[in-house]
Amino acid sequence: MLQIDRWKRVLIWLVCFAFAVLAVPNLFYARVEAHNDAVVAIETKGATPEREAAVAAWPNWMPSGLVNLGLDLRGGAHLLAEVKVEDVYQQRMLGLWPEVRSALVLERDTVGFVNTAPGPEGELHVKISKPEGMAKALEVVRGLARPIQSLSGIGSTDIEVSGQGDTLVIRLSDAEKQATDDRTVKQALEIVRRRIDAVGTREPTIQRQGADRILIQVPGIGSAAELKAIIGTTAQLTFNPVVSRVTDKNTAPGTGNKLVPSIDEEGVYYIIEAAPVVTGEELNDAQPSFDQNGRPAVNFRFNTSGARKFGDYTRDNIGQPFAIVLDNEVISAPVIQSHIPGGSGIITGRFTVEESTNLAVLLRAGALPAELTFLEERTIGPELGQDSIDAGKVAAAVGSGAVVLFMAATYGMFGWIANIALLLNIAMMFGVLSLIGGTLTLPGIAGIVLTVGMAVDANVLIFERIREELKTARGPARAIELGYERALSSILDSNITTFMTAVILFALGSGPVRGFAITLGLGILTSVFTAFFVTRLIIVMWFERKRPKTIEV
Repeated sequence: MLQIDRWKRVLIWLVCFAFAVLAVPNLFYARVEAHNDAVVAIETKGATPEREAAVAAWPNWMPSGLVNLGLDLRGGAHLLAEVKVEDVYQQRMLGLWPEVRSALVLERDTVGFVNTAPGPEGELHVKISKPEGMAKALEVVRGLARPIQSLSGIGSTDIEVSGQGDTLVIRLSDAEKQATDDRTVKQALEIVRRRIDAVGTREPTIQRQGADRILIQVPGIGSAAELKAIIGTTAQLTFNPVVSRVTDKNTAPGTGNKLVPSIDEEGVYYIIEAAPVVTGEELNDAQPSFDQNGRPAVNFRFNTSGARKFGDYTRDNIGQPFAIVLDNEVISAPVIQSHIPGGSGIITGRFTVEESTNLAVLLRAGALPAELTFLEERTIGPELGQDSIDAGKVAAAVGSGAVVLFMAATYGMFGWIANIALLLNIAMMFGVLSLIGGTLTLPGIAGIVLTVGMAVDANVLIFERIREELKTARGPARAIELGYERALSSILDSNITTFMTAVILFALGSGPVRGFAITLGLGILTSVFTAFFVTRLIIVMWFERKRPKTIEV
């Protein structure tokens, strides 16, 4: 009849205890937050008496994960930026000119002298002195076209070339413009993320909105103007000679060198010469491609100045590695296989297509690829955030208190069992949010309050079903067992449909909507667990102790 195996009982209480312990740091939010910040500061900047005191304020054997507070609760800055993707078209054409000129110079006998001619932005016009050689010029320049490395551009090339009298007209193809727009926004997104992460802000929201916009929300920052200044900072990209590769971060780099970590290889550090060969300011472009063996790689191209310096260095250092360094971290350290004249090269390695694309994005992340226009900006003060927290606490307390009183008045002892499960349910929710580093927003608090109602709803269905079973003159043990069994389908139906809604909100929403979806989805999982396992276990333990002949629900 009413029996639960011992191992199941132990497992249920262990789960409840574990997540309750994970939730405890949120009761001492300021102290634990100071502890976590001090730990990070000691690792990166060294120990001070103040930092050591902050670390000692929270026991090391206790978990220290916190539920992060969103922009509307902590205060901070909100920006909506538009990326001017059209700026990149002209840059691409300017960067293509040296390659076109070099290719046509080899056919000077046929096409004559070449020079640029005025044309609209986003197009490259090249004038040849022998119009009768136009067919050959078109053939040569079309040979410079590269296949587009995107799903939407399969079978297409990046440039279109046509002839008008004695002038070649070169422009980006529509498929390449689409791929370029996508890469430009991704690149801008990566730069913005790296700039904001470098400041050390907690849980920023940086995500793409639509085709060419970026949503930026940073809790804890002073103002939107301060955030705009951070985003405007240029990332530092350099190409440096490698002295050696080490695993000890305390290794002395030596005079004129510096020690920098590797992004992809944990625990690996590179000693590089402090003076770069070339910098990201001299990099025109970097695109994902494939090497001669069909393996993913990355093509890059420097401007005239960078090409000369890079060519001279590769000529004199064949077989030596050189490091691509972004913000004092090595993102790649390829070995120079041969002299690379002309400023174009290829980076090969054990890349997947996705990794080569990401590396190309990182290489281009030395500076914003296009102008950012800020369409919307807001500053939310910490006082307003604290008001939101206080209002959320009041709403949660009033709602939970009303539910507790209703359950106790309506179902008596069974209602108090449901209230215990409700308290564990809320603790488990905060434990899970702390474990995954989730962000709590004002709509997220609404999701928690809604979860309280849904958790009680499951218990109401179970208790009402037990009442119905008691009317059939079955014994109390059988009535309880059937009550749980026959309420299961109704509870699962309602919770599964609500959980699907939460998943859709999370997938299609952004910012606060996602915060609501996360707390709602987690609340559904924890409420089903507490309703079916925790309340049942408590009732079984009570029943085994009291052995009542009759019960009242």
